[in-house]
Amino acid sequence: MSSENVQTKWGQFIPLVIVFFFWGFVAASNDILIPVFKKAFDLTQGQSQFVSIAFYISYTIGSLIYMGISLLMGKDLVNKIGYKNGLALGLVISALGTLLFYPAANTGSYPLMLAGLFTVGLGFSLQQTVANPLAIALGPIKTGSQRLTLAGGINNFGTTIGPLIVSFAIFGASASGNTDMSIESVKIPYLVLGLAFLIVAVLLKLSSLPEHPETIEETIDDANSSKSSALQYSQLVLGMFAIFLYVGVEVSTVSNLPAYMESKLGFAIGDIAPYISLYWASLMIGRWTGAVEAFTDNMSTQKILRFIAPYLAFGVFLLVNAVAKHDLTPFYIYGLIILILIAADMASKGNPARMLLIFSLLGIVALFTGMATSGMVSVYAFTSVGLFCSTLWPCIFTLAVSGLGKHTSQGSSFLIMMIMGGGIISWLQGTVSESIGIQSSYIVGVLCFAYLAFYAWKVSGILKNQGIHFDQKISGGH
Repeated sequence: MSSENVQTKWGQFIPLVIVFFFWGFVAASNDILIPVFKKAFDLTQGQSQFVSIAFYISYTIGSLIYMGISLLMGKDLVNKIGYKNGLALGLVISALGTLLFYPAANTGSYPLMLAGLFTVGLGFSLQQTVANPLAIALGPIKTGSQRLTLAGGINNFGTTIGPLIVSFAIFGASASGNTDMSIESVKIPYLVLGLAFLIVAVLLKLSSLPEHPETIEETIDDANSSKSSALQYSQLVLGMFAIFLYVGVEVSTVSNLPAYMESKLGFAIGDIAPYISLYWASLMIGRWTGAVEAFTDNMSTQKILRFIAPYLAFGVFLLVNAVAKHDLTPFYIYGLIILILIAADMASKGNPARMLLIFSLLGIVALFTGMATSGMVSVYAFTSVGLFCSTLWPCIFTLAVSGLGKHTSQGSSFLIMMIMGGGIISWLQGTVSESIGIQSSYIVGVLCFAYLAFYAWKVSGILKNQGIHFDQKISGGH
């Protein structure tokens, strides 16, 4: 392996993370569209949730289309057209989706709006298939999961500001008072977004990103290279279940929180928003902390940054809520819970399997605490799940695609397909809550974390048998 791959390639990594920002921006903006469409089209609550279904199911459909095309071509699509071309193509597909908002708004068509969101999601599916393994490949394998964590932190910046910008664009400055919006006001922000997609597609095409990254192109050893499909690797198959359950517990924990706070604690709906915001900010706090190793090899600098990064992200959360004129007093105590995250991050020593195990066990502790207590203690316990979910996606993704060599992009596509867990586990927890109560229904999340802890233990042995060791600071993983 050439020595040039020992450091993160920032010149290539920075243009790549722009697409991570877009995913977060659009996904969180959907939460603004749901009440807008509900009022404009006179929908039931169930019908308004088609926004989420159209968006999340497009990842699964997109992955299936990807596999179908690869099968017809007799060669993996991304390996054929190149990683950079794959990203640019994904952005163009998403841009076409935003164009559908124009006729949809003019004709007042809800199905056409959903078709637009679905098409944007199809493009994202291809982008995710390419961008996740590419982020891991742009530097040494040892810090691959940290680079993916950093990209995730940029994604969460998108989830933090996306809803604010889209609601400002639709409602104007007096967002709280102005609800008499026309459905046509939706088309401008999405046409601007489409233009941004096209500009970034051109920039990526002109960037120095590799079409065929060397760490992905080479196989780990000759024994593995005889395998004809990514599904012949047990780290990937077990990892697909892990992604399904991880996205499930991340989304269901927060989507069931308003119902808990309203029914059990007597919160008004309008007062719940800052706590939902705190949950998503917790993911950002954890990811900024977990990304520290991608920046420097200096151990003492890392120790300092491990304390600065999470509180910097917490500061962003406080600033956003101060601008929104929310009372910040209840949130200062959360600064102490962040210390648990920092300790867990240090204990993991940058090893994705160890981090997955520690953070999954802390997730179980947080959920049991939320189920066993009441009042604000239970609310903070449930929101802290965001802290412990924060670095799990990059850990699982890195472990699942390690050693896949030329099958990496195919394996990545299988993992992206499992994002649908977000919709299914949320629905499952909601259904369970109808029989055992909303607070007890968080047992569903406990079971998800239990499997993730098992995967962390199991995959370490699988990868060691293939000669892949994450505790060695060697690029390429062998």
